[in-house]
Amino acid sequence: MSARGSDLFSLASGGDTPGEGDLRPPLAVRMRPRSLEEVAGQQDVLRPGSPMRRLIEGQAGVAGPLSAVLWGPPGTGKTTLAHLVATAAERTFVELSAVTAGVKDVRAVMESAVRERSLHGRQTVLFLDEIHRFTKAQQDALLPGVENRLVILVAATTENPSFSVIAPLLSRSVLVRLGPLEDEEIRGVVARALTDERGLAKEFVLDADALEHVVRMAGGDARRALTTLEAAAGVAVDERAAGREDEPARIALATVEQAMAIAAVRYDRAGDQHYDVASAFIKSMRGSDVDAALHYLARQLEAGEDPRFIARRIVISASEDVGLGDPTALQTAVAALHAVAQIGMPEARIILAQAVVHNALAPKSNAVYAAINAAVADVRAGKGGAVPPHLRGSGYAGAARLGHGEGYRYSHDEPAGVGPQQFLPDDLLAEDVDYYRPTGRGWEERLGGRWAELRRIVRGR
Repeated sequence: MSARGSDLFSLASGGDTPGEGDLRPPLAVRMRPRSLEEVAGQQDVLRPGSPMRRLIEGQAGVAGPLSAVLWGPPGTGKTTLAHLVATAAERTFVELSAVTAGVKDVRAVMESAVRERSLHGRQTVLFLDEIHRFTKAQQDALLPGVENRLVILVAATTENPSFSVIAPLLSRSVLVRLGPLEDEEIRGVVARALTDERGLAKEFVLDADALEHVVRMAGGDARRALTTLEAAAGVAVDERAAGREDEPARIALATVEQAMAIAAVRYDRAGDQHYDVASAFIKSMRGSDVDAALHYLARQLEAGEDPRFIARRIVISASEDVGLGDPTALQTAVAALHAVAQIGMPEARIILAQAVVHNALAPKSNAVYAAINAAVADVRAGKGGAVPPHLRGSGYAGAARLGHGEGYRYSHDEPAGVGPQQFLPDDLLAEDVDYYRPTGRGWEERLGGRWAELRRIVRGR
């Protein structure tokens, strides 16, 4: 849905509104989906028959219900899905945070789960938020309960579980990866909050440009969108003229700006120049204009762009545009990607700026980018015959009878660590393919001569 100017995004229904009591849960908590039908996004994760959907619907596998590790950015539904796992099958729900919980708390949950199963015949769902903060010893304490199906563990993490969750726990769980919500899905979340009795309940109207700003600020995070909306609603109540309490309060763009204390930087009137600014950002780094690259970085940050989105673009540019012209640019970019995820705004702007300046100043080469594209094109065209016999795997019974590995020359035994030998399939060798063509810029200048000499030795030409 796109909107402009002073068009109103109207809302309806009844319920509590800001100012009716300070003890109500936050809007994001009140609007947490109560059923699968209310969940925004994640269609692939929740498709019929998927492990997550079966777990929510209470369908057991051969050995009973599995546990799950939910991996995704904030505000994408990890806590919601954990609640649904518990409520849909009338299970007992226990929530712990790895920030504050320890082994003692985990053991207490296990003891309680035994009582629930013995006395009431109910399974216990343990939702463990930020499991990546648990040490190996703490995660080990979960294993007996998970292995014996004493509890259904639903663990949430924003970190890659392959590095942050111990292998035995991962092997006993379904890994569910959640992605950021699309803009249209965020609009739906906001619309529902404005109309639902649990939310703002027809007490507010939201200007279209204010809605677009809320969506842009959210960056795919539903919780952030609802928090922004709730803060803006509080400002709108204060701004509403006296004697007009019976009319819906208006949330304008200025209201959202005031609530967030951030000015809405307009990409353009249609709201789609988001992509133009991102494009200009990449091209400015590629073109070595540091000032322009920093300008477009600042525009994205001030408009509420997710800094992780920006960091990913910098990593791509470090390989696509800088490549081996300066191999350290990728190291800086990857370090920035990880640092931004840990630090957050506003300090993340400094980290991103460092990576941007490095990319912009580095010698440029797209030789690696062009090389892999050329190789992929040949594969898609059907080129590349059988792997030469001497390169085939020879570490299994019967390989020798097939001639696999026969005649292979171990490169480390060669005087220079390299010798003549066929590595390419016959058809590509006959074409004398030349995918990687180093430039004469930066670090790659010294690689050009080395690659030419290596090709001459390996191919005997």
